[in-house]
Amino acid sequence: MSKLSKLDPYKKVIFALKDKGKSCRIISEHLNEKYNFEIHARTIQDFIQRHYQPNVFEAKLEDSNFNVNSKWSHGWLKTKEASIFIKNKEGIISFDEMRAKFITEMSEYSPAYKKVKRKPITDKHLLVVDIADLHIGKLADKSETGDSYNSDIGVKRALDGVNGILSKAKGFPIDKILFIIGNDVLHIDNANKSTTSGTTQDVDGMWYKNYEIARDLYIKIIEMLVNVANVHVVHNPSNHDYISGFMLADSVYCWFRKHKNITFDVSNAHRKYFIYGKNLIGSSHGDGAKMADMPLLMANEAPSQWANTFYRYIYLHHIHHKDVTKFKSGKDYQGVTVEYLRSPSGTDSWHHRNGYQHAPKAIEAFIHNEELGQVARLTHLFK
Repeated sequence: MSKLSKLDPYKKVIFALKDKGKSCRIISEHLNEKYNFEIHARTIQDFIQRHYQPNVFEAKLEDSNFNVNSKWSHGWLKTKEASIFIKNKEGIISFDEMRAKFITEMSEYSPAYKKVKRKPITDKHLLVVDIADLHIGKLADKSETGDSYNSDIGVKRALDGVNGILSKAKGFPIDKILFIIGNDVLHIDNANKSTTSGTTQDVDGMWYKNYEIARDLYIKIIEMLVNVANVHVVHNPSNHDYISGFMLADSVYCWFRKHKNITFDVSNAHRKYFIYGKNLIGSSHGDGAKMADMPLLMANEAPSQWANTFYRYIYLHHIHHKDVTKFKSGKDYQGVTVEYLRSPSGTDSWHHRNGYQHAPKAIEAFIHNEELGQVARLTHLFK
């Protein structure tokens, strides 16, 4: 007995009409009229897929490149019969997989830089360049706060500040540059115009455009610095852009990963340490551990570097104004100097409302002699 003969009368009509190229809607209307049944078109469609063409769904998936083993999470299968939303539980890509794929692809296309050959320096100095709390994407209106600020102003101040610092540092033989990045370089961390914790901000521009602006700015600055000396880049995670700031630092690393004169420490560790001669230099955003706890944290987290150095400094950010404390570790020892740095960013509505303004806006830098510790402080001020 044939498959068709086993079917009840209305199913035979479905096959007959389908053979004539009728749509599910027309078939449904015909059956409802002929048998006085209430048959929905979707029921007809489901039946046809199960019985009329047993492999139609699988075939359509194959034709549309919906391979169950491929890395896709969802999509629409659109045919003349139906428009179907499909979820692929087996092919969902995790965040870690996506990030690894992104890094791999970007790393393969990193620009090729020639290694810079430099003349030997006997009296060696380290230049620390630290653009604290740039807040690309912050919006400040002069009529409200007495200060204008946006992404364009932020980029201009960063470039002017770095150029000013390099000009002031020309009197010193610079052997190495420590470039500290992060520290709220981006004003927001999502499409909701808020910080990582959800605090809404006054914003200039779209989040993705500001990410690109910050990325291009860092690339330009690092290319400027490496013309002077070899560069070590350190990333400090921060409260405004904890997620996007890390991804930004990671993308800058991928860009310069083939450069022989540039090294990176862009992990998400909240405190970073760098040794230069007899100097131990720490940096952190400053929104977490208290200032008074920083020296002991340094001693515990970098014990070998602590033991092998004589001059110790920690540079903090976050509060946008100057604050310096010197912690003594003994009569004959300098101990640790902990210092909050000024910011070049403007005063927004929240800071103005709470009276957190009028501190000098600046980019600061420091020069450390390999044997004698910090020997100069450089400041580029903005009016």
